Amino acid sequence: MKQLKTYTIIGILFVIITGTLAHFFYDWSGNSRIVGFVTPINESVWEHAKLLFFPMLLYTLFMICRLREEYPCITSSLLFGLLAGTLLIPVLYYAYTAVLGKNLLFLDIGIFLLSVLAAFRLSYEFTLSCRLKPITRLLGTIVFLLLVCFLLFTYNPPSSRIFEIPSPAQTKTACLHSPVYSCFPAPGTDCPHGHMQSCVFS
Repeated sequence: MKQLKTYTIIGILFVIITGTLAHFFYDWSGNSRIVGFVTPINESVWEHAKLLFFPMLLYTLFMICRLREEYPCITSSLLFGLLAGTLLIPVLYYAYTAVLGKNLLFLDIGIFLLSVLAAFRLSYEFTLSCRLKPITRLLGTIVFLLLVCFLLFTYNPPSSRIFEIPSPAQTKTACLHSPVYSCFPAPGTDCPHGHMQSCVFS
C-alpha cells in the first residue's frame, strides 16, 4: 500500500506540473499541429480538459506497467479516475459560472487542482477495493473513444458551447483589464494564446 501511495502522490504532482506547463506548449512549439493534438490550441473548455487528460493518460500507462502485478485492479481504477477527473473540469466550471455569471481565477485554478486530486483519489480507492475490475474493458473503450474525440475535434470542433472560443474583440478587452491569465475560459472574457504574455505580466 505504501508503494501505491507513493506513486499516487508522484502522479498528482506530475499531472499538476505537466498540465500547467501544457497550457503553453502550443505557443512554445510555434503552433505545431502535432503538439496541438495533445495540448490546448484555444480557450474553449473542451481544449482545456486536455490539461488533465493527456498528462494523466501518460502517467496511467506508466503506473500500469510498474504496478499491475502487485495491484491487479489498478488498470480499471486508473481509467476510471482519468475519466472522472476529465469530466469534472467542465462540470465544475459550468456549475460555478452559471451561479456567478463570470469566472474567477482562484476558482479556475481550484477546479484543475480539485479534478486532479479527485482523479487520483478515486484511482487509489478503487485499486484497493477492486470494485471496477469487471468493467475494465468498458472503461478502456470509453477512454479510447475520448482520446479519439480529442484528436478529431482539435481542428474540427462540432458546433457546441463547450467548443466555443471567445471573439478576438472580447478577449482583447479582457486582456487589457485582467491582471493575471486564467487557465479556464469564461464566455467572452479570456485571452487567446497569442495574448498570453500580456495577460500574465500586465
